[in-house]
Amino acid sequence: MRISKKKCVGCANCVPVCPMGAIFIGPDQLAAVNREACVECHTCYRGLSFERLPGGPVRWARRALKMVRLRFQPDPDLCPTEALEPEELEWPRIVRRAFSDPMVTHESTGIHGRGTAEVKTNDVTGRVGTGDAGFVVEFGRPGVGVYFRDVDKATRALAHEGAAFERENPVTSLMTDVNTGRIREDILNEKVLSCIVELKTRLEEVPRILRAIRKVSTTLDTVVSIGVSTRCDKDGTDPLRALLSKQGYDTWRAKVNLGMGRRSNGMSGGKGKRA
Repeated sequence: MRISKKKCVGCANCVPVCPMGAIFIGPDQLAAVNREACVECHTCYRGLSFERLPGGPVRWARRALKMVRLRFQPDPDLCPTEALEPEELEWPRIVRRAFSDPMVTHESTGIHGRGTAEVKTNDVTGRVGTGDAGFVVEFGRPGVGVYFRDVDKATRALAHEGAAFERENPVTSLMTDVNTGRIREDILNEKVLSCIVELKTRLEEVPRILRAIRKVSTTLDTVVSIGVSTRCDKDGTDPLRALLSKQGYDTWRAKVNLGMGRRSNGMSGGKGKRA
């Protein structure tokens, strides 16, 4: 994102809108963007309404009114001069927007937001089978973000433990080698709002994967959140509960996902479909 110095009047309405604190008022009393901190989420652009007042006259009026202890301050949800200007992003910076702007579709998966439905459609996709555990490891949060160099540390550590990364995941698509978990070097210094790594193991391997995540998380400059899912046994019991409790995690049933999609077994007349 870029802020036009010709248009900006220094009202600072855009400053609190940025979830990464990347917008600030500089020494010239105009807004500017810290490009290193900006993750190209476009929250500022979508979060403010725009008027098309001329920047020069508005700045002059604000300064003149200030001299007599008055001020012209636009409504807090408004950029009076449409000073916010989205840039035409190129590789590798465009990766920031792909993972940070919920309105952008990931080319690798065709899904908006962070590019994955996680295992929410498992009743249709069958990603996690009986005896499997599906992990969702989220890196970053608004206000913190995450560099891909930290994600790379984590994915390599998980690959070393034998984790199988979900192929239909945008982070996996950025790996040069899914067997080692190594992420391509040209994006390691790119920062995003957050991203999700998905992997699968057998249930008996859950404690080892949790220990690996806990260990590598101490070396990362970001926030790490973990979700673990599995199929219930035929009698409805949750085989994960005991495994997680032994590792010191309080457990509760977060979601039960049924009927999140539709598939056909090929029978005619619409029979055999589940919605």
